[in-house]
Formats: sequence, structure tokens, C-alpha cells
Amino acid sequence: MKKQFIDPNEGFSQAVMTEVNNSKTIYISGQVGEGNNLESQTIATFQNLEKQLTNCNANFKNVVKMTTYIVNFNPENDLPIYRKIRKDFLGDENYPASTLVGVTILGKREWLIEIEAIAIIG
Repeated sequence: MKKQFIDPNEGFSQAVMTEVNNSKTIYISGQVGEGNNLESQTIATFQNLEKQLTNCNANFKNVVKMTTYIVNFNPENDLPIYRKIRKDFLGDENYPASTLVGVTILGKREWLIEIEAIAIIG
């Protein structure tokens, strides 16, 4: 099995790509984004995910699993925001397997959302 570490820094890599039998699996570290509210941070987070996918010659169609963490998650307010932005980036169908978890805090207090993903190409 071959491993490629993408954009390593500060003790972790933004992504790790493994290759077995002409199939590549991409593990993308939790991505966050800047902004003053959940909506702006979610857009920036999806943009950062897209950047990491592009760095690995992949796109959102290759994503098979996403895990999302939202601080102080309120389904009535936060879920519509998240779903709209996810749809803008992923389209209307064939969504990856997904988990959404409400948490009290992320790595920094100002972060409101973090998303990690697994993608497969080949």
C-alpha cells in the first residue's frame, strides 16, 4: 500500500491518500472555515474541503463518507442552513454516507463547524 501525505503541517496532514490495486482512498482531516456565523463558516468549510479534494485530483462526487460536527447544534435553526450549503456543493442526489454530531466545543472557541471526509477514486 502506498501512502501520500498532502499538505502536512503542525503534527497532522490535511489529507492522506492511500493506493491499493489502482484504487485511491483519500482521508481528509477535519476542515473548518472563518466567519461570524454558522452560515459563513459552513460555506468556508466546504470550500476548504473542495480545496483538499482538488489537491488529490478528486471532487465531491468522489466523497463516500462525511462526518460533521456543529457546536451547540439546534436542529430547527442549524439543519436548514447546513443542508442548503451542502446541496450547493454536493448537488441534489447521491449524497455520501453522513454523520452529524452536536458538540460543545471544537479545537478553537471561534469554530462553529468542522467536517471530515473520505473519498475514493479509481
